Amino acid sequence: MADDEVILLDFWASMMGTRVRVALAEKGVVYEYKEQDLRKDHKSQLLLEMNPVHQNIPVLIHNGRPICESSNIVQYIDEVWNDKAPLLPSDLYQKAQARFWVDYIDKKIYDAGRKSWALDGEEREAGKKELIENLKVLEDELGDKCFYGGDTFGYVDIALVTFYSWFLTYETFGNFKFEEECPKLMAWIRRCLKKESVSKSLPDSQKILDFAFFLKKTYLKKSG
Repeated sequence: MADDEVILLDFWASMMGTRVRVALAEKGVVYEYKEQDLRKDHKSQLLLEMNPVHQNIPVLIHNGRPICESSNIVQYIDEVWNDKAPLLPSDLYQKAQARFWVDYIDKKIYDAGRKSWALDGEEREAGKKELIENLKVLEDELGDKCFYGGDTFGYVDIALVTFYSWFLTYETFGNFKFEEECPKLMAWIRRCLKKESVSKSLPDSQKILDFAFFLKKTYLKKSG
């Protein structure tokens, strides 16, 4: 598929967009990256046309046709560029389990993580507690495996490891350390970071922290 036109509409700090970047890197797909301004009145016409329902990133445009929502995009990438190692297992039960855990990550980690830095006072503490508890569930699911798919880096790993860029932000605002709370998860992250597709795709943690401080100061009202 060397002649395919592949465009990614994304925002540098998005863990959801980073998922797509990791998946594309894993498959060796050449693509054009188009950074998006997500402020309400600054969204590009291309983004509005390609994702008229949610008007958000990431959007993968493959030969002029858009695919939206990060978990859906990663599955699409896996099925279309199937000449490289698969990201999802072929066994239907294992595939269903992988989708379950990605859904868990989407519903349980993103919101709790945001509460742990964007809110203040008791709400922030509640968000931090929720985040740690939810990550411990994922740590238990990982168990003694190298990756969530066993010996192979894949779909669930991609969905979760991109949150790592935000870990410093969660720790700074929440005043805790993931190494103390979730040591097995941190060991898994170090294994993931050995993969070039991960290490070269994740945004810098300090840059994310600076961005979070900027958002708090500029856009987010303090509660309490």
